[in-house]
Formats: sequence, C-alpha cells, structure tokens
Amino acid sequence: MNARSLAYLSRCSVSELVKSAQHVLSRALTTLDPNPSFVDDSFVNLNGKSSIDTGYNMESVDLNLLFQLQQYGFSRTPYVINKLISLCAKVGDLGAGIQLHCAVVKMGFFSNVYISSALVGVYVKCANVTSAKQLFDEMPHRNVVTWNSLISGYLKIFCPEIALGLFLEMLRVGIMPTAYGVSAILLGCAQLEAGELGTQIHGLSFKYGFFSNVVAGTSLVNMYAKCTKVKESRRVFDRMPERNVVTWTTMLTGYAQNKLPVEAMILFREMWQIGLDLNRVTYNSLLSSFSGRDHLDHCKQIHSRIIREGLESNLFIQATLLSVYSECDCSLEDFHKIFLGITQWDQITWNAVVAGFSRLECGEEALQCFSNMRRKGFSIDFFTFSSILRTIGKVSALEMGKQTHALVFKTGYASNVFVQNGLVSMYTRCGFINDVKKVFFAMDEHDLISWNSLLLGCAYHGYGQEVGKLFEQMKNMGIQPDENTILSVLSACSHVGLLEKGLEYVELFGEL
Repeated sequence: MNARSLAYLSRCSVSELVKSAQHVLSRALTTLDPNPSFVDDSFVNLNGKSSIDTGYNMESVDLNLLFQLQQYGFSRTPYVINKLISLCAKVGDLGAGIQLHCAVVKMGFFSNVYISSALVGVYVKCANVTSAKQLFDEMPHRNVVTWNSLISGYLKIFCPEIALGLFLEMLRVGIMPTAYGVSAILLGCAQLEAGELGTQIHGLSFKYGFFSNVVAGTSLVNMYAKCTKVKESRRVFDRMPERNVVTWTTMLTGYAQNKLPVEAMILFREMWQIGLDLNRVTYNSLLSSFSGRDHLDHCKQIHSRIIREGLESNLFIQATLLSVYSECDCSLEDFHKIFLGITQWDQITWNAVVAGFSRLECGEEALQCFSNMRRKGFSIDFFTFSSILRTIGKVSALEMGKQTHALVFKTGYASNVFVQNGLVSMYTRCGFINDVKKVFFAMDEHDLISWNSLLLGCAYHGYGQEVGKLFEQMKNMGIQPDENTILSVLSACSHVGLLEKGLEYVELFGEL
C-alpha cells in the first residue's frame, strides 16, 4: 500500500469504507481457510532454541549487557537478535531499536520475516508509525504479525481509516487474520463508530472461531457499545463462554458511555456478588455514568465503597469523583471535601477542579485554581481552556477572556474546535459580537455548537435580521438544528417583529 493509497484512505468517509469493505470481507468468508495446518506467529522455534537453552532469562538481562554481548559476537544468532529487539519494544527504547535495525541490515538478517516484524513492532511501540510503515514496505516477506503490528500502530495514532485499509489489503493477499488482528480492527470500527462495518467483522470472527476468544469477544462488546448499539453489546456479552474482569468492565463502561446508570449499577452488583476483583477502571467507568441530581445517592454509595477498598487516593478516581460530584449538582461542601483531600496533583486533577468549580457556578474559585495551575507549571490543554472560557463567560470577565485568548494562540490551541467554540461562547456572554464573528469566521470547521453560540449571541444582542441570514447559511451547510437553534431563531424574530418569518420557521421546525 503506497503513500497515495494511505492519503486516500485518510480522507475516506465511513460509508465509503463500509462499501469497499463489503466485497473483501465477503470474499474472505468464502475463500480463506479457517483451519490452516500451521500458523507460526512466534519465534520460539526459529533455530531450535528456546530462552532456557540460551542459559539466560532474557527478560531480566540488562539491555546494555545484551549490547555488549552483540558487540563481542556472542549474540549473532537470529533468535537472540529477535529477543534484543523485543526487549527494546518492551521498554520503549527507540534509540536502541534504531541501532539494532542497523545491526540487522549489517549482519544480513533483514530478509528474516520474524526479525523484521519485530522491528516494525519496536517502531509502533515507540509511536514512530512512519518508520514502521517504511520498513513494512521494504520487507520482501510479511506474515500476519507484521500486518497486525502496523495496523495497531495506526490505531494508536487514531488513524482507523488507514488501519482498516491495511486489514482489507491483508485479506486480499490471502493472509488469514488472527484473534489479535480482529480485536484490533474492531477497535478501529469503534473509533469510527462504524457499527455496520463492525457487524461484518463480527461475522468474520465467527467463521474463524474467534468468538470463544475472550479478547475478541471483549472487543466486540466494546465496539457495539461505542457505536451506541447497547443491546447488541449485551447480547454478545451474555453469549460469551468466558468473561474476565476486563469484559465485565467493558460492558459496564458501555452502559456508562450511553448514559444508562441504572443498568451500570445492576451490572456492578453482579460483579461484586460473583467476587470479581474490582479495580480503579471499574469504579471510574461506573462513576462516569452518573450525571444528574437523581444519581447523587448512587455516587455517594460508590464513593463509600471506594474508601473501603482504599482507592480514594488514586489520582484518576479523585479526578472522576470531582467531575461526577459537580455534574450531579452536589453541595459545594461535598466538592470541597474531595478537593481538600487531594495530596498529589497532575494536569487531569487540576482540569477536574477547574471544571467542577465552573459547573457549580463558583467563578472566582475556578479562576483562582486556573491561575494556581499555571503558576505551578502544569500544562494546559483544550479541556482546561474550554472550562475556563465557560467560567469567564459566566462572570463576564472580558479582560481575563482576552488574556486567555492570547494564551490560546501562544499554546497552539487556536485551531482546536472545542477551544474555538469556547471563545465564541465567551465573547457572546460578554456581549462583544464583533469578536464573536471574528473567531467564528476564522474557524476552519463549524459544528452545531459553533452555530448555536453565534445565533444566540446575535439574537440576544438585537441582531435579529442577521440571525435569519446566518440560519439559512447553517441549513445550506447541512447542519441539523436542535432546540437551542430553534429558540435562538424564534427569539430573534420576536425581538425585531418578524412575525411572518417566525411563523415560517415554526412550520419548518415542525417538519424536522
């Protein structure tokens, strides 16, 4: 697959990918042998030796010592070279991996598919997917491990379209997928929220008998949940012959992501009753399903259990508790108790505190925490900016807003759509419509939130005629209005006395 093909895949829509995948997957279902006589995915038998035969526990040997062995000629066998490369991947040492790559070429082992596949794995583990792809293209032979490594690399950098293209190309050239490969590509379907395509991969996994594989089954549960097909996700979960704590947590996370807290609580109780070892991921997933005042009691119950389990000092759980308590509209006193109990701080914790104070309408506290976060040298991301811009808009602190706008440019987040929407909303709340328009029309892309912020600002500040024109532009771009759009447009018509136009919009909105 060349660079032009990769560029095309990165621009493909989900529907185009699904269409192109149908033929390849149908062909794979009827032509590839699901029961090959032997598929050697390992390197254990390459030269008749195992790690025991070498006399070393390779996983525990110091990497520098292994390099010295290589230098003095004691590791010039393919097996030991492969172990060196695997160790580089395990510790994420890109520099050592590059040195070994050079040594492999020098010693004439580049044509060895196992060694070259291991090198691809090193580049992928070190997030250098460009080098991994270059090496992949140069390889005279590739096995399923080579393909799986590169596919995983593109998924790690959130390029699911390219990963899917590689998976389909692998099927076209007649390489049978493994359970690991199917699990990886299901993650790509989840990233794309391509449920239809995921269903086709589900069919492929049945043919090859991967449904009994707990990793592949868990990936199916995750894929359906991410594609908002919770019933299908639960159906797969219930039919799995084997489930581990990751499977259960994945199902619970699916309920949380789809805002089904009651179902999440029921599943959590089942996990507790059968004696599963509940971890921080389980508790984080369950807590994240709570998002309203009605869920505050559930939140407190789980918080009590977290304290009994001794997990209250975990940074991730503390950040989640801060977010959930503020979203559940708790008292400021409850929020303060968690806030004061934090002994270690990181970017995620600071973001949760700033966002929490903002949600609880404590603007001064949010601004003070933002100032402390910067003063202590923690990095700021798009989430920080979104939260603090919302706070600035609520308290109409225009000067602070302009300073933050300048900081957005300085830190390189000026093109982030979430930050841009925050700026539009902030200037709207402060009543500076000219600045709102400048930010809005400088944006490369506009989503519904962007348009609603602009329409609301113009309507609220008396630009009724302009709201109508902007709404027509929004419709022409194919963006579907929601109740906030409708409210802004009708409010604008009311303010400027456009009764007939308002009635037209009422009729139009009734058809949507």
